[in-house]
Amino acid sequence: MQTLAASLLQGLKAHGARELFGIPGDFVLAFFKVVEESGILPCVTLSHEPAVGFAADAAARYNSGLGVAVVTYGAGAFNLVNAIAGAYAERSPVVVIAGAPGAGERASGFLLHHQARSVDTQFAVFKEITCDQAILTDPVTAPQEIARVLRSARERSLPVYIELPRDMVDAPVAPVPVLPRRVADPEALRECTDEIVAKLAAASSPVLMVDVEIRRYGLEDKIETLARTLGVPVVTTFMGRGLLGSSSGVVCGTYLGSAGDPAVTQLVEEADALLLLGVIVCDTNFALSQKSFDWRRTVLAIDRTVRVGHHVYPDLPLEDLVDALLARAGEIRSVWPRPAPPRAAYPRGLVADDQAITPTDIAAAINDLFDRHGAMPMTSDVGDCLFTALEIDNTALAAPGYYAGMGFGVPAGIGVAAATRERPLILVGDGAFQMTGWELGNCRRYGLDPIVVLFNNCSWEMLRVFQPESQFNYLDDWNFAATAPALGGYGERVATRRELIESLERAVTRRGRFSLVEVMLARGTTSRALARFVAGFKLSRDRAAQK
Repeated sequence: MQTLAASLLQGLKAHGARELFGIPGDFVLAFFKVVEESGILPCVTLSHEPAVGFAADAAARYNSGLGVAVVTYGAGAFNLVNAIAGAYAERSPVVVIAGAPGAGERASGFLLHHQARSVDTQFAVFKEITCDQAILTDPVTAPQEIARVLRSARERSLPVYIELPRDMVDAPVAPVPVLPRRVADPEALRECTDEIVAKLAAASSPVLMVDVEIRRYGLEDKIETLARTLGVPVVTTFMGRGLLGSSSGVVCGTYLGSAGDPAVTQLVEEADALLLLGVIVCDTNFALSQKSFDWRRTVLAIDRTVRVGHHVYPDLPLEDLVDALLARAGEIRSVWPRPAPPRAAYPRGLVADDQAITPTDIAAAINDLFDRHGAMPMTSDVGDCLFTALEIDNTALAAPGYYAGMGFGVPAGIGVAAATRERPLILVGDGAFQMTGWELGNCRRYGLDPIVVLFNNCSWEMLRVFQPESQFNYLDDWNFAATAPALGGYGERVATRRELIESLERAVTRRGRFSLVEVMLARGTTSRALARFVAGFKLSRDRAAQK
């Protein structure tokens, strides 16, 4: 027997968690004490709960495992809601461990501090944005409940919620078991695979499109093998940008409909067999499509469900489907008549002159930097920094491409650095930096030294391009670079292409502290990708309004 806290930590580790992110509070202090003294999992504390959620989310994305966010009751947990909603929308398996009042406090008759409507309101809120939940009030059943919830997180690649009353932390319990993964029914898998193989064999111009679930389940190597064996062209969605980044020559580009590369758009929209693996069918991925998909020619595998034309196969995991297709790929290998478009050419060779900087210049400078020093894992916030990332080589990237919640980039980069011990490159705008950029002050304690490229146009620029007449989209100049030393890092403000190149070079060779490169941009100067996206989105919206 061991304490419930220790058993929970061991169970998290056995299910693939590598670290915790959190902020202590009175209802969870006893659990944090066990975390610190047991050493079962390392813990990174940040400054505000949204950042805890973003960091845990990014760690899960990069490790293809569980991210863990630990917060106190009420005031802490409710601060976490937006980050977990984003993780749910984008299918990231974050385990929320929230403190709660003990049985005696619940029965006291008093309203409890941090309580909202009722003692159970916190549980009710998180039930809406997690796929499984448990309140650990019974030492006998707690290990099985934890095991069930953690299996749900892994199997569905979605957040889960575990509520730990503070009087249960030291309760003696059995170890948390690791429940077996639920696999596909063999007959259903065989029938589904037969249908897909038949569609591909009859096709003359098939396309494979990949999105976030293939990384969530650690399938990138198998997808690369499948694509090469079949000889089928591969594209990513907007959200799947960065997938197969280490696979030279596999990915043709990113599908963005009317806002994207015309060759990639034509490839996808003229496909007579479209295999969507792990693809979230959402507006940021498909709102700019120039024509509706013909579901008779489409295969969609997402959330343990496979749709082949109008036939639906429930409880069929993506991992099992990919293995089955690999086993059958030799039957349909062929050289389809239509060649794949050439891989996207990303901007390079930025001239070191005194010209003002554009977002495309930032992409070119980063590509040049990667050529000299090797690619870095990346995180990006929402906004033009994310669209600029589309012009950077297809390296690993975590970003809120669908949920589009601001404030993700910096804490996500910290999460990636803590989880992988690699040095990330963070792209963030000035609006998002005002929200969570100050979390960089925690890097020094943990020996993290990310490079942060801050797009400063003194504006919520992505909102301004949709509604340029509104003055509320303008921001003041906070001179973020000047604050970096107080936070324990280095900061430089650059305004010319020469300064940008030189500052990035200094940042990549400087180690031990974070480096903040604040790039001053003129209002109204956006990336080409954002300009195309906004134009296409407005056109799509206008068409919908006319119907």
